[in-house]
Amino acid sequence: MSNTNTGGPAFPFNERSEQAFPSAFKSLDGETQIHAWGMTLRDYFAAKAVQGLLAGTLKSSDTSLIACDCYAMADAMLKARQA
Repeated sequence: MSNTNTGGPAFPFNERSEQAFPSAFKSLDGETQIHAWGMTLRDYFAAKAVQGLLAGTLKSSDTSLIACDCYAMADAMLKARQA
């Protein structure tokens, strides 16, 4: 398990079940269960970085290197938010 700062959920929601749909449901015992599925803020930032790279002139065809660069950019954005 990584201890990388993920920034938390990219699209957080209020914990009231009526505002969490479709992530809220009744379990077999009748209790409301709320789950926060989805991407982290770090993933969201990395996706935006790769989108920008793909829209511009991409000089590398090494997809592993591109992915690493995008997550490095995401990590820098998370660090800048803490400043």
